[in-house]
Amino acid sequence: MTARDAAAVTPSQARTRPTVLHGPRGLAERILPAVTALADPDVGAPAEGAGRDRARELLGAAADVLDAAARSIRRGTPAEVPPASADVLRVDEEHEVLEGPARQAAERLVKLLGEALEIAGSGSTRGRTPTSDGPASAPLLVRPTMLRLVPVVVRAVHRELRRDSPVFRHAVRLAAASVLGCLIAAPLPLGHGYWAPIAAVMVMRPDFHQTYARAVARLAGTLAGVALATGMARALGPDAQLFGVLAVVSAGLSYTLIRTGYAYSQCFTATYVVFLLAMGGQAWEQTVPERVVLTLLGGALAMLAYAVFPAWETPRLPGRLADWLAANGRYAAAVLRSRAEPTRERRADMRRAQLASREARAAWQEAYDQARQEPIPARGLTSREAEEAQEALKGFDRAAILMESVVPRAGSPSAPEAERFAEALEADTAQAAVDVREHRNPEWERVEEALHEWPVAATDRNSVMRRGAELQKRALEDLATAVSRTPLERDIGSAREERRVRAAAMEEGDGAGLAQRGA
Repeated sequence: MTARDAAAVTPSQARTRPTVLHGPRGLAERILPAVTALADPDVGAPAEGAGRDRARELLGAAADVLDAAARSIRRGTPAEVPPASADVLRVDEEHEVLEGPARQAAERLVKLLGEALEIAGSGSTRGRTPTSDGPASAPLLVRPTMLRLVPVVVRAVHRELRRDSPVFRHAVRLAAASVLGCLIAAPLPLGHGYWAPIAAVMVMRPDFHQTYARAVARLAGTLAGVALATGMARALGPDAQLFGVLAVVSAGLSYTLIRTGYAYSQCFTATYVVFLLAMGGQAWEQTVPERVVLTLLGGALAMLAYAVFPAWETPRLPGRLADWLAANGRYAAAVLRSRAEPTRERRADMRRAQLASREARAAWQEAYDQARQEPIPARGLTSREAEEAQEALKGFDRAAILMESVVPRAGSPSAPEAERFAEALEADTAQAAVDVREHRNPEWERVEEALHEWPVAATDRNSVMRRGAELQKRALEDLATAVSRTPLERDIGSAREERRVRAAAMEEGDGAGLAQRGA
């Protein structure tokens, strides 16, 4: 579910939602902050000593309980927790070494694990008699019909109908390469001209790296496959039945190896085609040149289409980073507001903001991974700056999760200082997102002022909140350091990075040469 879909869910819809969508997912969302709060040395167990050893024991036992609950839900069998793990999860009031927020996180984690075992026990069907009515029987999830999916498809198409959309650009490339492949292959003195557009469509992907890798793999696999099939056909002679058996074996191997590697799959696809055509009486001299030439033509068209109408992710990195920063700011502000005024509505807002933050982080990660493999120079963010900014925002997100671990239930006392910090944080991150897009240096004046006015708390819950706010401010400062560089500093940093990579490659080459000489 995306953040847009989550925002469209009304409270009445949430109440009438099937029970299978209520328990395990929501419980997992609550277990994550508890685990993070216990394991993090900033607000949880100390980094060393007896408290850290106790935290490791609890986290190991929690992993055993969650594995047992997952097996129980998946198989419909009773949950079997190892006795040693069950003993570890008993919090002794007198001899417990954890104190303060770490102990509260441990108690909260033990309680949530108990709820997980209850859900697993309620989902177990062994030894039960099925009933057709009553609250115990959950309604089934029904696959939507084609008519119900039509509005979803229309919205998706409308959302991507813009020039800067990678999906739209990929669709244009596919259509152009297919049509051009048919037009070029039709007048050629070769049969099976449809192989060229098929090769272009199978090779082309939305990003450059996959398109290039698949083009090379398809050509290499095709060459290997036709060479193998040609040698076997010449050695075995014309035998339609034997060629039929070999075609079936080749098709089976092609589907079997489809997840092993595209080149392996294409190798046996080529042998399948050669054997299949040989059954009809066509000699290898007719099929092999056609297969090789048309595959090469299709791959060339795919690469040409990407070169003419590309969809590079490198120039989009600042925008993706800005989207992630703004979404993280809204999520952290929602967590603070849920602490400032604990209500069900604030918790619902926090969950929607969390989903939006995860969606923005996934979009950034996908763009960052693609940009690292694109053969174009960095624009706006170098690889080092992007990596440092990513680590800073991960730290910011971690602090928000720590703060979520101490959000109280509805009806608890309010905390106005958290509301003030939430307003400052949301305003500064929103403005910083604009600054990152326009290559300006972000500033955090409101955040610094609100944190300075936030008094040091006496209670454990408020101390964790304020400590989380300090960690967020530090993460924002690291982000500003990562992206706030002059063009000269950016060029110098890029040159140093290139020299470092080149030196590392040379050292690896020298080490390999020394190893070979030693062998």
